[in-house]
Amino acid sequence: MKTRFARQLLLSPSSNVFFVFVGLVLLFTFFSKYRFIRVDNIEILLAEGCEFTIVALGVGLLMICGEFDLSVGSILVFCCFILAFLFWLGMNLLLASCIVLGVGAILGFLNGIITVKAGIPSFITTLGTMMFWRGITLLLSRGYQRPFTPKNPFFSSILTEKIFGTIPVQAIWFVVIGIVLGLLLHHHRFGNWVYATGDNELAAKAMGINTHKVKIICFMVVGILCALVSMIQLTRVSSFSSRVGQGWELKAIAASVVGGTALMGGRGSMIGIFLGAVIISIIENGLVTLRIPYYWTYTVFGLVIVFSVLSSRYLERKRMAYR
Repeated sequence: MKTRFARQLLLSPSSNVFFVFVGLVLLFTFFSKYRFIRVDNIEILLAEGCEFTIVALGVGLLMICGEFDLSVGSILVFCCFILAFLFWLGMNLLLASCIVLGVGAILGFLNGIITVKAGIPSFITTLGTMMFWRGITLLLSRGYQRPFTPKNPFFSSILTEKIFGTIPVQAIWFVVIGIVLGLLLHHHRFGNWVYATGDNELAAKAMGINTHKVKIICFMVVGILCALVSMIQLTRVSSFSSRVGQGWELKAIAASVVGGTALMGGRGSMIGIFLGAVIISIIENGLVTLRIPYYWTYTVFGLVIVFSVLSSRYLERKRMAYR
């Protein structure tokens, strides 16, 4: 019995992702001559990396539902502009933040409603909205970089402050959101609806599940998380830039795939997505500590994705063989 349990544990996708995570940490620690595990680098990794990983959690949830969102980077930058614009107008930051969260939810809703009601593949829908919202932001901002310096201690403390002087609040947001989405996905009936919708939409409809509603909610979760991260990033950097979020859409999909999420939907876990997002951030940060030029980053991402898909297929065949 113990041997069977150990075999199942080793062959589970989450265990595979965890071993990759440990291996990368050891690899970067050794070859960077311990620069990777220095306190200042860990703080940078937790502060900057956790902004991307929060978005990746939402994208992973959506992928389990069987859909994609390529517009996350554009939603992020558009929400950044809206918050900055409201700040420049002199609006109260807490009220402006609520408006921005609402904007993120609306943009996610639009992605969802177009996808499910018009019957357009989400890949095409969000490819179009990715270009549209990025273009609108460039038109409104004219591509200029402008300062964002809020003098509200409470606003800054809940978004970018450090706990105990070392742990960035972004990391706390990441963990809390991961736990909430994990409970929703694995311990709530909505999570069952997400898995059923992603696995077989027709069968889910036959069971009485409103699959359109499930997908729209997942799109809205992604939009809200993008809005939250826009607030965090704008506060941390203290300036607006129209280049924010470029490339995040593919990195978020990569994080989900590395975490064991099926591209066709219906399979995946929040702990896997959580670790997959961390792995992508570790790779990006680790290459910097190794003094490797940044343009190698996407080469490594590509290799990691292919390796993750191949290992997932191998583990799936092994699991089937032992049943």
